[in-house]
Amino acid sequence: MSLWSYVPHTETAEGTLAGARWAAVGAAIGRLHRRLATHPAAAPTLKPGAAVCDVATARDRFERLIHSYQHRPRLGEFETWALQAARERQTILGDVERTLASLPHLTVQVLHGDVAGPNVLFKNDEVAAIVDFRPPTPGYLAWEIARLGCDPKSALDNSAESWLTGYTDLTLAYRDANPKASAGDLLSSLRVGCAAMLCSAFPLSVPVERPGIVDAALEAYGRVRHKAALMLLDRLPVMEEDLRDALR
Repeated sequence: MSLWSYVPHTETAEGTLAGARWAAVGAAIGRLHRRLATHPAAAPTLKPGAAVCDVATARDRFERLIHSYQHRPRLGEFETWALQAARERQTILGDVERTLASLPHLTVQVLHGDVAGPNVLFKNDEVAAIVDFRPPTPGYLAWEIARLGCDPKSALDNSAESWLTGYTDLTLAYRDANPKASAGDLLSSLRVGCAAMLCSAFPLSVPVERPGIVDAALEAYGRVRHKAALMLLDRLPVMEEDLRDALR
């Protein structure tokens, strides 16, 4: 029996974060991280925030992806778009590198490993379940907050101001549920989430690496994720300042 059957009458957080759900999911992830901080696999530690993404590796991967697309005899509509998006990413990786360089040391601890919209189940405005845990491996706490809070569809389905209000509600509820979390982790989560999305070649790379799984849903997700990441990069200074004021 799937967990979705075991927890009936629910819907995922993908594209549905709005209203009271922001605070509900912030509190749930805060409680989860508070408990996982005691996991025997690894104690929380501080590591350079700039290491959350390897920009040099991302640059090489985009170069290989662009080369692969350019040498195909024919490109479909999504492949043509993916090539254009990969080129756009390649040109802004310098901005991403500068964004990462300004990060402080951030908390690394055992995490869920895949806190994305499809793995958080809501029943009305309450979190009914968090599913699909990965093996207990340390990672950047700020990235896992952003992974859910920067859900691309939720970000684009609202105005930037409305989305930032929701993200602020998430971080405030997270802090209440996990009071040992540093303000630096919470404030840096926007910057970490933006950089991680822009360094990731998924799903632009799927038509090259795993063409058999390309479908309309993946194509739509690719377009939305790319647009949301660019929006976040463009508005990052203003959003961070507003979030800093709220967290004081």
